[in-house]
Amino acid sequence: MIHYNLLKFIVMNMKSISVIVMFILHAYCCMGGLVPGNTVWVLKSPDKNLSIKISLGTDANRSAGLVYEVNALRNGKSTTVIESSPLGIERKDQQFSQNLTFISKGGERLIDEKYRLLIGRQGDCINKAKELELTFKNEKGSLIKLVVRAYNDGVAFKYVFPEKSEKAFTVTKELTGFKIPEGGKAWIERYDVPSKYTPAYEKFYENGIPVGTASPNKEGWAFPALFHSNGSWILISEANLSPNYCGIRFEQNAPGGLYKVRFPEAKDAEGVGAVEPTSALPWEMPWRFIVIGSSPASIVESNMVYNLSDPAIPGDFSWVKPGRASWSWLTENDSPKDYNALKAFVDLSAEMKWEYSLVDANWDLMKGGDIEQLVKYATAKGVGILMWYNSGGPHNTVSERPRDIMCDTQKRKAEFKKLQYWGVKGVKVDFWHSDKQNLITLYHEVMKDAADYHIMVNFHGCTIPRGWSRTYPNLISMEAVKGEENYLFDPPYPEAAPIQNSILPFTRNAIGPMDYTPVGFSNVKHPHLTSYAHELALSLIFNSGILHFADNVKTYLAQPEYVKDFLKTVPVVFDETRYVTGEPGKMVVLASRKGNVWYVSGINSENQSKELSLELPFIFKGTYSMNLISDGADNKSFSNQKSKYKAGEKFKVTTKGRGGFVATLEGIPLR
Repeated sequence: MIHYNLLKFIVMNMKSISVIVMFILHAYCCMGGLVPGNTVWVLKSPDKNLSIKISLGTDANRSAGLVYEVNALRNGKSTTVIESSPLGIERKDQQFSQNLTFISKGGERLIDEKYRLLIGRQGDCINKAKELELTFKNEKGSLIKLVVRAYNDGVAFKYVFPEKSEKAFTVTKELTGFKIPEGGKAWIERYDVPSKYTPAYEKFYENGIPVGTASPNKEGWAFPALFHSNGSWILISEANLSPNYCGIRFEQNAPGGLYKVRFPEAKDAEGVGAVEPTSALPWEMPWRFIVIGSSPASIVESNMVYNLSDPAIPGDFSWVKPGRASWSWLTENDSPKDYNALKAFVDLSAEMKWEYSLVDANWDLMKGGDIEQLVKYATAKGVGILMWYNSGGPHNTVSERPRDIMCDTQKRKAEFKKLQYWGVKGVKVDFWHSDKQNLITLYHEVMKDAADYHIMVNFHGCTIPRGWSRTYPNLISMEAVKGEENYLFDPPYPEAAPIQNSILPFTRNAIGPMDYTPVGFSNVKHPHLTSYAHELALSLIFNSGILHFADNVKTYLAQPEYVKDFLKTVPVVFDETRYVTGEPGKMVVLASRKGNVWYVSGINSENQSKELSLELPFIFKGTYSMNLISDGADNKSFSNQKSKYKAGEKFKVTTKGRGGFVATLEGIPLR
């Protein structure tokens, strides 16, 4: 009788029970169960003006895998920044790109931290973002996690294999893409063809080419890449690259504006090292990040590359002292082998109150004295010595010396111990030629071992910054730029340099310190087209933890007193930096504050004079002493004007074609 009544109840209430069952299934799905149909997750920035949407294909079309898109809310209207773009990764043992099943969603959390950088345009940094973790399984039941962040100035994501295994796994392909809306422009650098001296991120940036343009090289396009499309400025690069992965870049072709990533070239670094990265599990990949804004200010002022990077390794880094350095090599190529020539550059640093002098390649062949004597001489003058090393090893065939030390663990540590005993302050390690995993591992080993012996590090002929200066505060600069040395090597460089100089603050220098070796007034082989004031302004327009001045003793000491006074006091680390105006390839004006002094600097990349009338809204009250150095009667002279500047007034200055200016505004009260 009981069974009959129960059966009768079920039959009579079948419709209601179906509704309840469907509700339970829906709740189960939302909590991480198997999801029928489309599954979509949206993460918004703390200010809710940016969002990244992750989508998983339907049951009928799960082969489409994971995709994402990014949107910006401006004036109440949603604008597409990144159109639907692929996600996914493939290992040698199995794929994580198609037929994925949603497993769970980690709770959305707010990241809100403060930290301090020892180098850069902004000392005190705020890392504030929303983060979401999504876990999926593939057809074999193996797990992959996608970690997503949304910042007020952009978005980022990374892949994680969360399972545990001591077995070595190999990633064979990453499917990540970035679909830029067509009709926009790109400022992007083609990647190097492997050679004795490349790759080294030392090509010209294309100046506003159409989005989707193919690279002239089959090796593809390099990071970072800048775009302006659909009303947004967009900078794409990667951060927190650890020894467990390789550096990535874009493929050669970008059909319809879809830029897909690729791994290093097999021939890089003389063919030494595997292309495909390998690791045990769990395995956490680097961040892929996109800085976004309606103005170039978002690009210049962003700290996203550091926000995504690991905090500093344990230790006291109070011994890291950013500063300025004389550099003999560009104007006197054989000087590192001449003790007396190097003494003159040490004397220049002492005279100009610069903290350091760099001794470049082949110093172990020095005549007239030796390196230990030079270090003692410089120390007595209050000048720290920085020393050059070849990173090779089998990964390069460059003969410059000393080599075969930095690539060997025991020799490297012994060398750092000796340098610390002598009182050497830093090393410049050159000729890396690859973003393969084995070389990325060597970068980390050099930074860590140098930190153990209180040695600062500057990489040349190297990869791009990836936030490592937060993790290793002794990493004070990196090259990865077609810098001023090319006035010696490259006939097209003088014509291209003025344009490149206003592209770099929005591209290469936007992701970390850049050792361009600026402020060269004299001509070495291929004459400058930039004015002296343009060259002077590069000391502020470009940022590096060590500012290496490229010219010789005679030229610097011959400058007007007001120019020398500026060079004696120009900082390399700032409390904050503001974009004032400019556009890549045309001009740029920046303002940087150090204590109570603002440094306003600008360069003109075009070959016609410009009368500028600029607003400085961050200077909010008071009247200040202004010292303006700008273009003189010709491009090899200066003009100097001292006056008062009142907050709220227009800042007015005229630049010649390919000219520039610097101004110091003193007495500004802090907020």
